[in-house]
Amino acid sequence: MVDETNVSNDLLHVFQPEPISPRARLTSHGVVLGVDVGSTTVKVVAVDPKTKEILWSDYQRHETRQAEKVLEMLVAVGREFEDIPRRNIRVFVTGSGAGPLREPLGGKFVQEVNSVTMAVDLLHPDVHSVIELGGQDAKIIIYKENQKTGDKRAIASMNDKCASGTGATIDKCMIKVGLEQEKVMRLPWDPTKLHHVAAKCGVFAETDIVNLVKSSIPSSEILCSLADAIVLQNLSVLTRGNTLKPKVLLLGGPNTYLPFLQECWKQRIPESWEARGYEYPKDTPIDELIFVPKDAQYYAAFGAAIYGLHEPEDVGLYRGLDPLKEFIAHGRSAQLGTSAGPPLVKSNRELEEFRSEYTVPEFSPATFRRGETVRGVIGLDGGSTSSKAVLINEDGEILCKQYQLSKGNPIADTKELLAKIKSFVDDQGATLEVIGFGGTGYAADVLEESVRSDVNVVETVAHMMAAVRFFGDVDVICDIGGQDIKVLFMVNEEIRNFRLSNQCSAGNGMLLQAMANQFGVPVTEYADNAFKAKLSPTFSYGCAVFLDADRVNFQKEGYGKEELLAGLAMVLPKNIWQYVVQIPRMAQLGTRYVLQGGTQYNLAALKAQVDYIKERVPNAEIHVHPHPGEAGAIGAAMETLRVVNQRGYSTFIGLDAAINLEYTTRNEEDTACTFCPNNCSRTFIDTKTPNGDTSRYIAGFSCENGTVESKEALKELSANRRELKTRFPNLVDYESKLAFRSFYQPEPIPPKGTVIDDIEVGKTLLGGRKRKSIRRPIRRSGDRQATKRSKIRIGIPRVLNLYSTAPLWRTYFEALGMKSSQVVFSDYTSEEMWSEGGRYGSIDPCYPSKVAQAHIHNLIFKKSAANQLDYIFFPCMTHMPTFVPGVEDSTSCPIVSGAPKVIRAAFTKEIDFFAKNNIEYVDAAFTLTERNYFARHMFETWGDRLGITEDESDHACQQGFEALRAFDGEMERRGMEILEKLEEEDKVGVLLLGRPYHLDPGLNHGVLEEYQALGYPVLSIRSIPKDTKWLSRFFKDDLEREFVDNPLSVGDVWPENYSTNSVQKVWAAKFAARHPNVVVLDLSNFKCGHDAPIYGLIDNIVNSSGTPYSALHEIDATKPGGSIKIRVKTYSHTLKLHEEQLAEAAAKRTELQRRVEEKRRELLKARKAWLRVAIERDPKAHREMEQFKAVYRNYLDEEDGAHEFSEEDLRRQDIDPLPTHEAVIELNASDNNTDHTNQRKTEEVPL
Repeated sequence: MVDETNVSNDLLHVFQPEPISPRARLTSHGVVLGVDVGSTTVKVVAVDPKTKEILWSDYQRHETRQAEKVLEMLVAVGREFEDIPRRNIRVFVTGSGAGPLREPLGGKFVQEVNSVTMAVDLLHPDVHSVIELGGQDAKIIIYKENQKTGDKRAIASMNDKCASGTGATIDKCMIKVGLEQEKVMRLPWDPTKLHHVAAKCGVFAETDIVNLVKSSIPSSEILCSLADAIVLQNLSVLTRGNTLKPKVLLLGGPNTYLPFLQECWKQRIPESWEARGYEYPKDTPIDELIFVPKDAQYYAAFGAAIYGLHEPEDVGLYRGLDPLKEFIAHGRSAQLGTSAGPPLVKSNRELEEFRSEYTVPEFSPATFRRGETVRGVIGLDGGSTSSKAVLINEDGEILCKQYQLSKGNPIADTKELLAKIKSFVDDQGATLEVIGFGGTGYAADVLEESVRSDVNVVETVAHMMAAVRFFGDVDVICDIGGQDIKVLFMVNEEIRNFRLSNQCSAGNGMLLQAMANQFGVPVTEYADNAFKAKLSPTFSYGCAVFLDADRVNFQKEGYGKEELLAGLAMVLPKNIWQYVVQIPRMAQLGTRYVLQGGTQYNLAALKAQVDYIKERVPNAEIHVHPHPGEAGAIGAAMETLRVVNQRGYSTFIGLDAAINLEYTTRNEEDTACTFCPNNCSRTFIDTKTPNGDTSRYIAGFSCENGTVESKEALKELSANRRELKTRFPNLVDYESKLAFRSFYQPEPIPPKGTVIDDIEVGKTLLGGRKRKSIRRPIRRSGDRQATKRSKIRIGIPRVLNLYSTAPLWRTYFEALGMKSSQVVFSDYTSEEMWSEGGRYGSIDPCYPSKVAQAHIHNLIFKKSAANQLDYIFFPCMTHMPTFVPGVEDSTSCPIVSGAPKVIRAAFTKEIDFFAKNNIEYVDAAFTLTERNYFARHMFETWGDRLGITEDESDHACQQGFEALRAFDGEMERRGMEILEKLEEEDKVGVLLLGRPYHLDPGLNHGVLEEYQALGYPVLSIRSIPKDTKWLSRFFKDDLEREFVDNPLSVGDVWPENYSTNSVQKVWAAKFAARHPNVVVLDLSNFKCGHDAPIYGLIDNIVNSSGTPYSALHEIDATKPGGSIKIRVKTYSHTLKLHEEQLAEAAAKRTELQRRVEEKRRELLKARKAWLRVAIERDPKAHREMEQFKAVYRNYLDEEDGAHEFSEEDLRRQDIDPLPTHEAVIELNASDNNTDHTNQRKTEEVPL
């Protein structure tokens, strides 16, 4: 087997153990090779076929060169076993990258799970669970034992295409925190200082890691937090609800070489045993129950070799090195055929013309005379991966630019950049006088506090100002940074709308840099390599983790690094325009484009963008900013110059004071927030200037409570909140509270003997059905059953569609004589709840469905533990009622409607937690669109359990729907109140386009409170008035042109609608597009299949009207704090411009329009008087109005009651008369002194 070859040794060996020397030279029975080609590493073992011992092994990273690395390692095998003839060597391959190598090696492919199982069965017959983490995959194998035969059956589960929770995620985050591999391999596990990291998506995790680094959290804490997130993610998802019973084997490179990850498993797995009530041998050390075996990284390779021993002797015969060399040289490329895409450039001439037009000009810094005083402003952009600063003079000219990679602390980065700018001027013998300092980016907040910066500009506005400064009136600004993408749509040199990447970093600069690093190519040489490609693979646009998986597959197919770099550059614009922007017709955006951000220095990426835009907008005028990487800093400097000139002074502490600023960062037990049970970790950044001035910036808090340190400050904060709730109502928050409160007083069940109407169903002579109206006495249950009901407690999870139907279920039970305290809802979603109850591994489609298990856990182990529950009721709602007419269907999302059944499986799979806690779980299916059918099902479900008659159940159902009507009425009344005031004052309100569960503050992540704090009322879909006469004003054109016959219809834009919640989102988008005072915030969750088809539809509806629109899609368990903040501040800038336009339009109203409005108000006053008389004559309506007054006062936490109706109040209602039962909705709208400016033709009002 001796073979001479020159194999490149330039690839680093990482985690390479000492090779195991052969125990004996084998000549007769040969050797069996197991080759595991993974996504990031290659493992090879040589096994003695007689003794099954590992004679030789090696583990190396392949750096995306799988075949070359296998060749290199096989050469080493040949040298080690040079006396063994090739005919006595057999090869069995496994792993994600092994498929293409099977043929040239002559080996047989063994599926990974089978390989690992074979190794475990042989070496550890007493093991019941296996956890293996690889570079891009994770697998859990659980052995189930047949109680009768004693045989064990292996049940395996693996991650899907996404590499979250694997070694790849750990690798990338190690780079982010800046720790050397040697230190990481010695890092101990410390569970006392853990921070929130999203492990569901590897890119989300990277974003959270960056934010923690920016908050000066120590690297050790960040990596321990990452390990904890990965462990909990895999325990929650890959276990599929099974318990990892001991003994538990930890395999794979990360589990082998990272001690903090090992210890994390050893803590969290026993916690899951305790939580599930699993009896494990507590007298046995944990290290014996959960352990990493010797040679754990080789188990797949070893198992493949053992698998081969069970194959015929002529299977897997090794072919030698020549076929593999041939495959490396020619075989892979020959497989490409016609599937490859075009290159980035087709000729040298094309390349040179592009370079000539678009290469960023070299910057020449300013020169100064010795003794000159240079007056200027400094702008600093503290980005996610780098920090940039510019010095501009009083005329706005750029004098100096400075750049450096971020070192993880914004103050340290700032001090260094300022020192560089000072040295730049000092070295020329001049003196720098800084007349202002401004910041933007991640660092802006802490700099505002520590160095008293003059401005804190949101990144989008800073980039806009930089583009306008150089190019004037443009249509689109596309900024691609290291960690995010910003696309701004401009009108008259102002941001009209925008799109931002969410937590996901698909298509940004770091993606390109990471790919270059994997090939060992400096990012500065990326373009040169990509332009050499003669063809390119076609990557799937979207998730960065999926792109990396594509890269692995393309490389196996034979693509070289040049082709791969070119292909990735070409997918970049798809990620921008199709994944982030999602506007199919780019031509509608305009023709003048500005490209900026540090990624534009990469000419390969820039070429791909230019080609993409020009293909879709042939007459596009594309500009590259002359300072693409420093655009944010330039914008901050320009705004600082404007503010300082306008104000006449600067708040900046001074250049020398900033450079010599002393600072300390603390993240200790005493810095944690103590104002709620979560005790969220916080970082205190304390600074001290040379003259002794001090300041403190608090970072890392999860809510605004974390911004204060004392109870007095918290009280002031609470008072401010109450004022905000009153002045700028948040109806999303109000609806989320009202839905679960006992606000409706049901009518009592008619007494025994009361005659009621009924339908008697019989058969005809021919066997058909006949219905006959009859009157009969009501059937009532007895006192004994009533006594039984008075003791029953029912728990209901506060999740999913319960947010829109909870009043129905609560009122049903209350109408049967049960007290409101007998109906118990789970707590609102919180990170603490999810951490405690989200480990049952039942489902992983979307967070709103998955979090249901935490709510059931909350009911069992918190609510019932405090006061025993008899039932947990989680109804499967297959069809939901809708206000939209003419729908094709009214279905619920199948994931949502099926969640109760999946939750049952999760809590009864191995241990029936319901039975163990003396609780009956009720998950019957209901359709809410067929009331008779619904009533029948409710009686079948609760008749025997509650001891009620069908008549009693029917009455309770009717009262439940009445409560839903009252719920709708109260919310519409509050919505009308806000809309009237917005029109009167020419202000805007934010309408949430979301699903019912987005009312949950734990799912909307408090983004709506951010808008409320800025002075914008918040509306929900339910709070929009559904009165067709009132709506006709806004849908006048649609009705007159016969696009629709009802203002509540969506048939003109979505005729194939099928889902209740989806169709209501679409209608709400139509309403917002027609109401000048309503703007849109669209929320959607990661993996929401029902939202995906309507993204583009809603986008087109809203944007066609010019309505300001912000979307936050892909939200998940972890709050994307940085992303939310940028969106809110940018959107606020847009909303201010929109309000200015409303005020200008109001000022231009004609005298005739004003007189018509006055006449309309006189008629409204008369109608209001009539409504008041009507309401006083209807005791039920009067009582309902008073109840809601009390509920709303309680919600606002105010002491004083509602004021009396005034003359001003009485003229602020719509004109069209309403039935008496709706009059309460309208009359009570006067509580907050609002106005209404409907300009429709009026009708005669009864007096």
